[in-house]
Amino acid sequence: MLQGKRVVLRAIESEDLPQYVRWFADTDMLQYFGFYYPMNLDQETNWYEGQNQDPDRINFAVDHEDQHIGGGGFASLDRRNRNGEVGLFIGEKSLWGQGLGQDILTTLVEYGFDYLNLHRVFLRVFAENARAVRAYEKVGFVMPNGDMVAGITCSL
Repeated sequence: MLQGKRVVLRAIESEDLPQYVRWFADTDMLQYFGFYYPMNLDQETNWYEGQNQDPDRINFAVDHEDQHIGGGGFASLDRRNRNGEVGLFIGEKSLWGQGLGQDILTTLVEYGFDYLNLHRVFLRVFAENARAVRAYEKVGFVMPNGDMVAGITCSL
């Protein structure tokens, strides 16, 4: 379990999966997930079991005030070159815009540098997702060349 200022990152449990099904059936949630599509419970269960077997992926459930609100973690971990891609989402739309994403990202980045011993953490974001871009910049991420293009990559 990882403790942020306002969030807790914990292991994803099978009991959490119906929440993911609900969140990822919402078009507002899927707007910035690129090619992501809604999944049923069987598909989420297959994802859950598969991600637990992938050594290059670490995922967490995110709780706020004892409520499961989203997820975050690392994909494409390259332990040899000590870098990885970080990602997060808040599924509970009533909590959007309250700074929780910034807290989740800060907690993940600290875990990446301090525990996973990474030297580089990066993420991808759609340029039109201004709320996310602002949160990422507050954590210290920068965009290469300062270009604002769809699918930008930010590094820390």
